[in-house]
Amino acid sequence: MTNYLIRRLIWSVLVVVGVSLVVFIVTHAIGDPVRIMLPLEASQEEYLTMRHAWGFDDPLYVQFWRFAVKAARGDFGDSLWQRTPALALVIDRLPASFLLSFVAIALAVLSSIPLGILASLRLRSLLDRLCVMGSLLGVCIPVFWLGIMLIMFFAVDLGWFYTSGYGTWKHLVLPAVTLAALPMGRITQIVRSSMLDELHRQYMTTARAKGLAEGYIIVRHALKNAAIPIVTLAAWELTRMLAGYTIIVEKVFAWPGFGLLAMQAIERHDLPLIQADVVVVALIVVVLNIVIDFVYAALDPRVRFE
Repeated sequence: MTNYLIRRLIWSVLVVVGVSLVVFIVTHAIGDPVRIMLPLEASQEEYLTMRHAWGFDDPLYVQFWRFAVKAARGDFGDSLWQRTPALALVIDRLPASFLLSFVAIALAVLSSIPLGILASLRLRSLLDRLCVMGSLLGVCIPVFWLGIMLIMFFAVDLGWFYTSGYGTWKHLVLPAVTLAALPMGRITQIVRSSMLDELHRQYMTTARAKGLAEGYIIVRHALKNAAIPIVTLAAWELTRMLAGYTIIVEKVFAWPGFGLLAMQAIERHDLPLIQADVVVVALIVVVLNIVIDFVYAALDPRVRFE
């Protein structure tokens, strides 16, 4: 296990360094941030002065080395847009994105598991067909369209929830439901297919022959053995959310997470803020993957850290 952790940490460092290099190259390739920040009437002297002040007149390899050394200390520089430390801005937005993502994945999992189980137990019934159609609908509906429709009906027409903002459960419900729709559809499908595989195995027949209650057999045996693909997909969906899938939902609902911050930084070509946002997301994904490996080991004793 110690060797496994050492290998994972080494690979994690390489992944973060690789992501840092890619985002550095891309952000410097898409345009000159100084031109964007300065007004159109700015003189060439003002332009050169600002480039020198921000270090943009140095060679790219010098800029990357300076960026890498400072980033290792948690210093991504000041945001060109807000004139405050870029990392502090990202960290300030993390709680909102974490709250939205974890509530959305909880809604998706808690809804999809019973739906998938019921669909597998009532194979080819009306309930099964409705669950399959509903899961396909959840996968196919564009997230931004669903968000707008929910706003129009539940916020504008009925006035039950708020259209934007952050702070109360009324702000959270609509964006969380919107974000949960796609993973709920996918997880429902995988629960249904995994349960169908387990329901016809020999150990299920043996458990029924022992006189165990059907509900106990389903939950204690079938669902437990079907858990690995379900956990895999749920973890992947959570990683997708935290890696940037929330951007669309945060934009539609003006939710103050780091996804919305990243979009605002891109619109303003704020290099330090973009770099800080992407590197922080990479760190989150790396940590989540390590945690997921330990969850696998807890669910399946056959998994070994090798």
